[in-house]
Amino acid sequence: MEPNVNNNPKMLEKKWLSTALNVRSQGLGSETIVFAHGYGTDQSIWDKITPSFAENYRVVLFDWPFSGAVKDPSLYDPLKYTSLEAFADEFITLMDQMDLKVVTFVGHSMSGMIGCLASIKRPELFKRLILLGASPRYINTDDYEGGFTSSDIEQLLQNIESNYENWVSAFSLLVVDPNDEPSVNKFRECLKRMRAEVAASLAKTVFYSDYRDILDKVETPCTIIQTSSDIVVPHNAAVYMKNKIKGKVTLEFVDTKGHFPQLTARLQLVDVIKGVLG
Repeated sequence: MEPNVNNNPKMLEKKWLSTALNVRSQGLGSETIVFAHGYGTDQSIWDKITPSFAENYRVVLFDWPFSGAVKDPSLYDPLKYTSLEAFADEFITLMDQMDLKVVTFVGHSMSGMIGCLASIKRPELFKRLILLGASPRYINTDDYEGGFTSSDIEQLLQNIESNYENWVSAFSLLVVDPNDEPSVNKFRECLKRMRAEVAASLAKTVFYSDYRDILDKVETPCTIIQTSSDIVVPHNAAVYMKNKIKGKVTLEFVDTKGHFPQLTARLQLVDVIKGVLG
C-alpha cells in the first residue's frame, strides 16, 4: 500500500518541492547530470550547453528559491538561508524526492560549495562534483586570497540596497566579459528578475561565507573549472581548493574572461566537461 502523502506534511513538502523549484529533466541516458545555477541567475543560464549533454545523459535542471524564475516569492526565507547548509539540505531533499543517486553535479559559483556540503552529508548521492567558478571564501585574509576586501563587500551591499537597478548594470559588466554584449545582457536580465531585498540578503550569505574548513572532508572526485580571468574567484582561490579537497581533484581552465563561461565560452566548457565525463 502506498503512503498517503496528504496526511504526512513532510512527504507533502517533498512531493511539492520539484514543482516549486521548476525542475526540468531532459534526455534518457543512464547517467544523470544535475546543473545548479549560482547567485543572480536561474536554470536558463545553462541553455547554451545542456543540449550537448541531453543526447547521452539525463540532464536535470532546477531553480534555487532565490531565483527570479521561481513563482512563489515566499519560498525564499532570509532567516532560513543564512548559510549555504540550508541550500545543501534542500538539494538533498530534492535528490531524494526524485530518487536520484550517483549523479554528476555541476555547480556554478555558490552552488559549488553547496555541492561540496551535500556530498559530505550524503556521499552516496554523488559520482563526481564539477565546481565551476566556485570559491570557499570571497574575502581576503593574511594568508588567503579570496578576491575581495571587507570594505569591497560592504560597498557592494550598500550599492545593492541604495540603487538596485544601477548596481545590476554595473555588476553585470564587472563579472561578465564586457566585450560579449549578449552574455552581459543575459546575466543582467536574470539578475533584474531577483528582488532587491533577496539580492541583498543572499549576497550577505554568500560573500561573508567561509567554507575552507570543509574542503578536507570532501571525498567525492572533483573537477574545478576556472576561467583565465575571473574577478569573483581569483586563480589562487581555485588552487587553494585543489590543494585542500581530500578526494581526487583536478583543475581545468577555460580561456575566457569573467565568471560565466557557460555564456561566454560554451564550446570550450562543453569540451572540458565531456573530457571529465569520459
